[in-house]
Amino acid sequence: MEKLIKDVRHALRMLARSPGFTAVAVAALALGIGANTAIFSVVNGILLQPLPYNGADRLVRLQLKFPDGSGNSISIPKFTAWKANTPALQYISAFNNTGPGLNLTGGSTPEQVKGIHVSADYFQVFDAAPALGRVFSPEEDRPNGPKLAVLSHGLWKRRFGGDPSVIGRVLVLDGEGYSVIGILRPSFRSYPPAEIYLPLQVDPNSTNQGHYLGVAGRLKPGVQIEALQAQMAAAAERFRAAYPKSIDKQESATAVPFGEAMVGDVKKPLLILLGAVALVLLIACANVANLLLARATHRSREVAIRVALGAGRWRIIQQLLTESILLALAGGVAGFVLGAWGVRGLIALSPTGLPRAEEFAQSAVLDWRVLLFSLAVAMGTGILFGLFPALQISRTDVHGTLKEASSRSGTGRRHWARNALVVTEIALALILLVGAALLIRTFAGLRQVQAGFNPHQVLAFETSLSGSKYKQTAQVEQLSREVVRRLHTVPGVTAAAIVPFLPLEGGFGLGFTIVGRPLEGGAESTGGATWMYVSDEYFKALEIRVVQGRAFTERDTKLSSPVMVVNEAFSKRYWKKGSPMGERIDIGRGMGPDFAEQPREIVGVVGDVKEQGLGSDAPPVMYVPLSQLKDSFMALNNSIAPLSWVVKTSVDPLTVSAAVRQQVLEADSGVAVARVRAMTDVVGESTAREDFNMTLLTLFAAIALLLAAIGVYGMLSYSVQQRAQEIGIRMALGARGVDVLRMIVSQGMLLAGLGVAIGLAGAFGLSRLMASLLYGVKPQDPVTFGVVAGILLVVSLVACWIPAWRAMRVDPLIALRYE
Repeated sequence: MEKLIKDVRHALRMLARSPGFTAVAVAALALGIGANTAIFSVVNGILLQPLPYNGADRLVRLQLKFPDGSGNSISIPKFTAWKANTPALQYISAFNNTGPGLNLTGGSTPEQVKGIHVSADYFQVFDAAPALGRVFSPEEDRPNGPKLAVLSHGLWKRRFGGDPSVIGRVLVLDGEGYSVIGILRPSFRSYPPAEIYLPLQVDPNSTNQGHYLGVAGRLKPGVQIEALQAQMAAAAERFRAAYPKSIDKQESATAVPFGEAMVGDVKKPLLILLGAVALVLLIACANVANLLLARATHRSREVAIRVALGAGRWRIIQQLLTESILLALAGGVAGFVLGAWGVRGLIALSPTGLPRAEEFAQSAVLDWRVLLFSLAVAMGTGILFGLFPALQISRTDVHGTLKEASSRSGTGRRHWARNALVVTEIALALILLVGAALLIRTFAGLRQVQAGFNPHQVLAFETSLSGSKYKQTAQVEQLSREVVRRLHTVPGVTAAAIVPFLPLEGGFGLGFTIVGRPLEGGAESTGGATWMYVSDEYFKALEIRVVQGRAFTERDTKLSSPVMVVNEAFSKRYWKKGSPMGERIDIGRGMGPDFAEQPREIVGVVGDVKEQGLGSDAPPVMYVPLSQLKDSFMALNNSIAPLSWVVKTSVDPLTVSAAVRQQVLEADSGVAVARVRAMTDVVGESTAREDFNMTLLTLFAAIALLLAAIGVYGMLSYSVQQRAQEIGIRMALGARGVDVLRMIVSQGMLLAGLGVAIGLAGAFGLSRLMASLLYGVKPQDPVTFGVVAGILLVVSLVACWIPAWRAMRVDPLIALRYE
């Protein structure tokens, strides 16, 4: 311990004697460690932190399983079958995947609150014990059961001021009375996010094959998930035997840990970003190691004297490593502070829909995992960048060093080590730059995608129509016509319409058959497509072009012939030759009585719209007129998702939002307007995650490029200083300044070229990991690789030219007198 204390004191004195070196080294390390701390905080909050439920390791998500992926939306009959055939589960629950939103009235204006329907075991699955009152019983979760509500703690505090007498009170939700029976504890994190919980009350004998429920379960104590997975596969086969027409030939069922299901496709981008900041840290370490090697040259005489006085090699290494670790710890402290600031920036930049974002935003950065990570990174980097220079300097030739002049001790002995570090920096920087360039090209590619509609000057909002007042299509149609009539009186409004889902935000999918066309291979349907019901002005409001036939009009009513419009993707897939005009389509046949309806005639073909996102191909879509929608369809849709509206304007759409709210309120005082957005914001939100990844990786690549340029510049500057006498002699013997410039630049560019070659090889292999994050560009795109290599070589050339320019201005007399 005494030796360690002496080493620390000596190291502090040595670092204090070189404040410039210390500041540069600490700054470089702080950048690398800070970036790693910030990204690890995100990874920790989303991937590593246990779910905020007791026994979270026993929580599972039950899913459909296909050869090419999985599905989270389940039908009532499948839920019933799974529940009856999974003895490994202690509890199992079904719930709305999204939730319709609920109009809470009783104040001056209605408020739309997030509500979901859940089966009785939901609260046991997620360990959602009430703070006040109770939760639903299985007897209450049956068809035609009582209208009950459980409130979140946040809503109870915000809306009712934490008044305990709210238990037993009747709330008016969508025009119907619900008795409040419980308040959940404040620590409960709802999945999906919700403020009010209503009983699902599904019929276990239902034949409704619509897939709109999520299912979760809690394993019995001591039961492994593998046992449940085997039971799920068997349950899928039993379901196939009972409903052979309602399950895909390649479909099965499985269970995954709930945390894994929540994270979904976010895990891979986060790990890529974590790998990227690790490369930044390695570049920073290489930079500091290069500084230490340069500093070691000046300390060679000091080390030689210590060795001559009896110090062993290990003692020298120990002393030098102590200095390195102190540097790393200082960089770690600064990096942790920088990382804490960076986390706040990441929270501000994080896209909507990021899993567990609310937990992450509310958690403190001073989590023990983050602290431990920062400490481990600091110690590891101290050893990493300190060990190599320490081993080099500890090999000092005592006799040779003491014979040399102090100013030249060690000259030329460690050039290969510094050169290797510079090559490493350039190679790592190129890998990061390639990744950033690929994401930038993806960003640019998505901006050039034709969405199939015009989002400019369009206002979008949502309303909830989940109550009994709007269970029939005629009631919704009447509201739609009244609201549209009123909106046309607002100055600047030119069209308005409703649709179940906005473009880019998904939609329902239904199977169909083409009347008169034989089914192939024993299939139960011709195929499947996205299904939308829309009002008259929908295509006009979004400027979706009509390719053939016509769009819907006011003459398409419940009493007229059933009609539909399809998009070009639908037409091309199912009519490779000819036109679909006049063909008849049977939608939803075999999915249960709620879906069965009369065949519809195709009266129009419209342009493709990117329903699933800008990065996805336009799916086949079937549009049906709102007025002809079956009542059971309407009731089901309203119970599981809110209704979207689009309003075309000739002015800035947000300037009419207040007037739009007022007109909806005057049409029905019980309907609240929610999620008011410009349609351009909807488009921006659809690529927010890709933009987030691109921004961060570009930032890290820029830091890496700067550090690599500093590394090249520092190495050559030090080389010019050490070779001052040689340069002076060369110029005294007749060498021209341009010859010296060429010599120094060639030395640096040789290293840069070698680093670029190694980096290209590494990027070629690693870029494949990014394939799922890219759009419109291949992972090994030669143009991207070539441009990035060119940029790095130009930056390296500039970094080489500055010290070379200084070298060519050396005065031979001064250089020779220097020695």
